[in-house]
Order: sequence, then structure tokens, then C-alpha cells
Amino acid sequence: MAAEGSGPTPGEYIRHHLVHLSNKKQESIIDFSVINIDSVVVNIILGIFVSWMLWSAARKATAGVPGRFQAAVEILVEMVESQAKAVIHNANSRKLVAPMALVVFCWIFMMNFMDMLPVDLLPSIWHVAGPAMGFPDYLRVVPTADLSTTLGLSVSVLLMCLYYNVKIKGLGGWAHELVSAPFGTSKNPVWALLLGVVNFLMQMIEFVAKTVSHGMRLFGNMFAGELVFMLIALLGGYAALSFSGSLFFVGHLIAGTVWAIFHILVITLQAFIFMMLTLIYLGQAHDAH
Repeated sequence: MAAEGSGPTPGEYIRHHLVHLSNKKQESIIDFSVINIDSVVVNIILGIFVSWMLWSAARKATAGVPGRFQAAVEILVEMVESQAKAVIHNANSRKLVAPMALVVFCWIFMMNFMDMLPVDLLPSIWHVAGPAMGFPDYLRVVPTADLSTTLGLSVSVLLMCLYYNVKIKGLGGWAHELVSAPFGTSKNPVWALLLGVVNFLMQMIEFVAKTVSHGMRLFGNMFAGELVFMLIALLGGYAALSFSGSLFFVGHLIAGTVWAIFHILVITLQAFIFMMLTLIYLGQAHDAH
């Protein structure tokens, strides 16, 4: 730890910012009893905000010339609807999937957008309020930089894929697909059994791989972005503590501005990619191999 009366070292600063406000200390790599309270609370708040925003746009929609807010929402709706039509050819399914994809895009974008807030803004507020209420002095405000959030979202997509596999193909049809694709089957009983086992294992690997990569892709990009903002904040902190570090302060402003502008594209792109993969996976659940 840093000496008493001095600030934290860069390593201590980053480690502190990477600890979640949780219900208990994690004792192993996989511990399902640990709940990251900060991620859950921010998730719920942003989910309510996105739902209210879309509801408000629908309630205030007019047939005349739309305002800026209505026009922006209409652009989003048309974009998602066109993408849904391209990969999901069942009109009844799109009545549920397209609005869900719209919410997913907006929700993930807002969770990603939390990374645009100054690194120490909310944690510094919590530094005073949290311990006063008996909570630990830890807070992370970017839910998509939490692997439990992104994998939770991808598992939800997996469950919807399983649902549509059964709904569209029937339980028997899907079961037959599990043992007959991608390598087909054979009239020979021995080869049919062997191919059935291999096909089933390949199908399970595909489901697991798609789910894990779906969540890990979003987590990896947002976690990396969070770390870069922390390093930029350290650069500014060093300049503030050193008179000779004025050039570091200029570098802090330039690096922070450039990365923030670039990161706006990153958070939008990551939300779009997650939404598109959701639509693609659900579209695959509608199609027979």
C-alpha cells in the first residue's frame, strides 16, 4: 500500500477501481453466490430509463412532421426492423424479436455509455456516501465491463434460441436435427449411431461457443476501454501533482479527448454487434440445417 498521507500508487488505483461492490468476497474463480450489486443496480436503472424513453416516444408519436426525438427513435426502429427482416423470415416471430432487439441495442448502448463518464466521478461520490451507509468503498459503473452481465445477456439469448428451436421445428424435429446435423446420418445402424453422437457433440459445442463468444466479445472491448480511461486519468493525476508535469496535463487532455471520441464509436458498434448476433442466432434457430 501507499505510505500514509500519500496517494495510491498506479497499481493500487487501478486495482481499487476494478473491484465490484458485492454482497460478499469472492472466494473462488466461479462463485455463483456473489452478486455484483453495482452492476445490478446500474442495469436496472438504465433498463427502466430505456423502457421509459421508448414508451415516451411511442406515446408522443404523431403522424405529422416528427420532432428530433421522435425522428431519432423512428430511425432506430426502422434500422432494427430492416435487420430483423433480413435474418428472421417468420413475421410472427419478428413481432417479439424486433422490439426485443431494439431494447437490447438501446440498453447495451446506455450501459456502454457509462464508460464515457469521468472515471472518478461516481466512485468519488460513493467514497463519501457508501461507507457512511455501511457499504464498502468500491464501485464500478460500467455493467458491460462485468463478465457476469455480458454472459447473463448471452445466456438469455441462448434460452430464446432453444425456445424458438422447439417452437418452430417441434421437439421431435429439433431432436432429430441435433443428431443429424452438420454431418448428416447413415442407413447403417452403427454409422448412424456414431454420426449421431458426433453431431450431437458438435451441436453442443456450437451452442456453448456462440454463447461464450457472444458475451466475451462485449466484455473484452468494454473492459479494455475502461482500463484505457483509468490510465488516462492517472496521466492527469500525475500532472496535477507535479509542476514539471504540465506537459503530461496537456497530454492527458489530448489523449482523453481523442479516446473519448473514438470510444463513442466503439460503444455504439459493440451495441450494434451484440444486437446483430442476437438476431442472427435467433434466425438460425428458425432455419433447418
